[in-house]
Amino acid sequence: MISKTELVAETLPVREDRCAEEGWRGELSRAVSDPEELLTMLGLPRELLPAATAAARRFPLRVPRGFVARMRRGDPNDPLLLQVLPLGRELEEVAGFVGDPVGDLSAAAAPGLLHKYQGRALLIVAGGCAVNCRYCFRREFPYADHPLTGAAQRQALRYLAADPTLSEVILSGGDPLLWGDGRLAALAEELARIPHLRRLRVHTRLPIVLPERVDDRLLGWLTGTRLQPVMVVHANHPREIDGAVAARLRRLREAGVTVLNQAVLLAGINNSAAVLGELSEVLFAAGVLPYYLHLLDRVRGAAHFEVEKARAARIVGEMATQLPGYLVPKLVREEAGQNAKVPVELQVSA
Repeated sequence: MISKTELVAETLPVREDRCAEEGWRGELSRAVSDPEELLTMLGLPRELLPAATAAARRFPLRVPRGFVARMRRGDPNDPLLLQVLPLGRELEEVAGFVGDPVGDLSAAAAPGLLHKYQGRALLIVAGGCAVNCRYCFRREFPYADHPLTGAAQRQALRYLAADPTLSEVILSGGDPLLWGDGRLAALAEELARIPHLRRLRVHTRLPIVLPERVDDRLLGWLTGTRLQPVMVVHANHPREIDGAVAARLRRLREAGVTVLNQAVLLAGINNSAAVLGELSEVLFAAGVLPYYLHLLDRVRGAAHFEVEKARAARIVGEMATQLPGYLVPKLVREEAGQNAKVPVELQVSA
């Protein structure tokens, strides 16, 4: 199986404009991929290295240096670090945790195209990410079997054009923003030619972990067609939103992009109403609305992140008593075969 990290090189096209893309591509090329280097940078004990090295063989480490800079030195329990540091617990086999927890493979309508829900379809644009989150539900997805290139892209576009019930296309991955802007602009123009499509949605973690990616060229193609642009970013903890990230998120909003955030509820990282409430506040200050809070998708290697559903319902119920409704994300889980995200009923104390 080819990993997300190994596919990064394959999904990065030739640079269309060297000057415009040098910043974010340069940062991407300098991402940390060696567990020993990460531990050294953060002044963490070498006792963590054997397990990190073993787990990274199954799912490689990858994290931009700017994201590392937001972590606390000397703290092995830093909530940003725990999202990216390979741990020995990932190698444990736990019942119910599988390679395709949300049924992506059975929803493939064409190579690179998933069609699960009424009215929208999802294009697997890129097979790599700027960061390898240890809880990623697609950490075992066979990206090499779903390249959105050449004939596969034409087939996907024909499928979208032939289904008039579709009104929205989602660009996902991996991370779609690993494609160059010229290639993304061409894809956006192709999608805009399909008359029944109304919205173009982009699911991405890059504005959070690599804010340099949000630049004039990205804003140009994202807002340059008749399709209404929506970007769903992914932040799990308020310390992910530093000044540079907030500034780029505001640029998206000022350009007319609807910006939403989806987070995953993760044990030891954000499993409290206080942390999640602060996340909502800092996101909203940057022009981003909380959208979804996902229960963990039960992917192999991520069992140690799981928060029990009743506990999750109490946490978000507590948020609902403290925050205005627009700052409380919808608590949901995704189940293979369902035709929508499944809401989780909150438990609100009297």
